[in-house]
This record gives sequence, structure tokens and C-alpha cells, in this order.
Amino acid sequence: MSARTRVRLIVGVSALVAASVVAGVALIGRGDSSPERKPPVLELSVLLGDDAEAEALRSAERAYDSGEAEEARSQFAAVLRDDPDSVEAAVGAAIAAWPDGTVERLEKLAEEHPASGVVRLHLGLALIAAGEDEAAAREWRAAEERDPDTLAALRAEDLLHPRMAPGRPPFVAQLAPPSGLRDLSPARQLAELERRARNGEAPDWVLLGVALQRVGRPVSAEKAFARAAELAPRDLDVRVAAAVGRFDKDDPAETFSRLGPLADEDRGAGVVRYHLGLALSWIGAVDEARRQLRLASEEAAGSFYGREAKRLLSRLEAVGP
Repeated sequence: MSARTRVRLIVGVSALVAASVVAGVALIGRGDSSPERKPPVLELSVLLGDDAEAEALRSAERAYDSGEAEEARSQFAAVLRDDPDSVEAAVGAAIAAWPDGTVERLEKLAEEHPASGVVRLHLGLALIAAGEDEAAAREWRAAEERDPDTLAALRAEDLLHPRMAPGRPPFVAQLAPPSGLRDLSPARQLAELERRARNGEAPDWVLLGVALQRVGRPVSAEKAFARAAELAPRDLDVRVAAAVGRFDKDDPAETFSRLGPLADEDRGAGVVRYHLGLALSWIGAVDEARRQLRLASEEAAGSFYGREAKRLLSRLEAVGP
């Protein structure tokens, strides 16, 4: 899923997993996931806002993506006239002005907002477009460290680890979303899931964690899964969710060191092998990912995770070696 896609049902992630993994594996195989020497991309990732400013930012970003830099500049300027403190509009205006003062404007924004992941991400994108690779990497690390619970930090992580698939492996829950959720806006969906979790049990916290992963809040998602594990420490699905929620490209062992023992302890439980295969595919260990997915499809044939494993395996095999 593109970071700028408007989320519809924020807990309905399973249908997107196979496509995301296959696209990531294809990128790894071609080795072309690193940014090229061309005007920097714009990734404001304004997913949840329902107000006029959020809509205006998305419109300006779409204009830039379509190659209409002048129109994007005009739209970002209009947002800044109404809200001079909008960091996203200031970033968008700087990127849309490329190369005229882009780096300097973003450096000034970084001084004013040192903890802003969206500023650090785009300063890095502008620097690498200007050929300053090491400086770009420093900005992306700063985005990860200073603003970790954001889509900007996740994108920075992608850029620092181009040999892994974009994003992070999600926990795919077999839980049904609450009734009526689809009729709400993404922001209200998240608010409703948070309300249900505060007053609910482990499954409610798992669904919240899935939604938080989907909207690019990995730290909050990890905490939600951890809370579910506190409430249901023996529930295997919950333990797997907590393990997947700990995934970090800087240290994938945080996840694998937990999923591996669970796979040995609970043979026949498709939830473990499915997510182990999913996480392995994310780091490019495709052969072992296929092995785990085959085991999941065989040991848990007919189950939700057995079917999901078979689906993902068929997609991975279509990619080739």
C-alpha cells in the first residue's frame, strides 16, 4: 500500500499482504528500491485527517505526483496562508520548488522542528537527490530515532534498508472487524477501535494493533499487541501478534527470536509458520519463507492461516527464484 493511499477499512489488511510482499520481493530481486538521482518524491502521508487542510494537503501532493509542480506550489502556498504553522505544507512547498532553495528551506525547518520525522525524511530525500548520500542517511536515522511512531520514520527505515521489502510485515488477524466500522471515516474507525480496546479484552487490543500498523504507527501498534499479551498470555495468536509487532529492520531478531521457538512448540499452528514465512519474505529470505509457508499450508490445511499461507506461497512462487 502506498503511504499516501486513503485508508478505507483500517483493520482489513490481509487482502493487501500478498501483493505487498510480492512487490517487495520483486524490488529486492531487481535491486532498484534505492532512490534515483531525480527530483525528490513527496510523502506527506496525511492519511487520517478529515478536515479541509488535510484534504488540501492531499490534493497538493497528488498534483506534485502528477508532475504539476507549479500547481502543487500554489496549493501548498494557499495552505500556508491559512495555517502558517503547517509543517506538512512547508515541506511540500519546499519539495515542489525543487531545486530552488529546497535543501536550505528544509534545513531551516529541521532547525525549527528537530523532532519532525516528515521534515527529516524529506531533507534526506532532497539531499540524496543532490548527491549527498551520507548526509541523507543521517537525516533518515534522525527521523527513525526522533519520531519513530510515524509513516515518515517507516519510510526512512525503508530507505536505510533497500534490500528489504518496503514497510514492515503486518500481523494478519483472523478476527472479524466490529460491525459498522466500514461506514466510518478512517479517523473515526481508529477512534472506535481505541474506545473498544480501552473497555475490552485481548482481541480488541489485537484489532487496534492491526489498525495502528496499517496507518503507520508501529510503536503504538507494538504497545497494543503487548497489552493484548498481558491480558491473554497463553493465547497463541496474541503471542504471535506481539512478536510481529516487535519487527524492526535494524534488528529483525526481535521478531525471529520469538517466532522460531513458537514454531517449534506449536507444530500444526498455522498462525506461527504463516507469520514466520511472512517476516522472512520481508527480509529477502525467500527460500526459507517458502518452506515455512509450505509447512503452514500443509500442517494447517483448511484453516484461515493455512489458506493465507497457500495464497502467499503461490504469489511468491510466481515471482521466481
